[in-house]
Amino acid sequence: MKDPRDIILKPIVSEKSYALIERGVYTFEVSPAASKPEIHDAIEAIWGVKVAKVNTMNRKGKVRRTRGTNRVGARKDSKRAVVTLVAGNEIPLFES
Repeated sequence: MKDPRDIILKPIVSEKSYALIERGVYTFEVSPAASKPEIHDAIEAIWGVKVAKVNTMNRKGKVRRTRGTNRVGARKDSKRAVVTLVAGNEIPLFES
């Protein structure tokens, strides 16, 4: 079995993800090879919460062009997971 910390890479910090936290929905960047059951088990193992469902999205990296030489490069592709927790569960991510 894979280590849960290798599956969940980092939380996504944006206005939209902060608005979802109030409803018990958390967004994470995950390993591109991770499946939904692996993400589900990793979240439960790391934080000890109950996961209701996991939605994933694969994001293609932007194609970028350099200014002087006109070479083309690309940012890396990424995968995000939107995790919905069972009511009453909470992940203490950004506590002040």
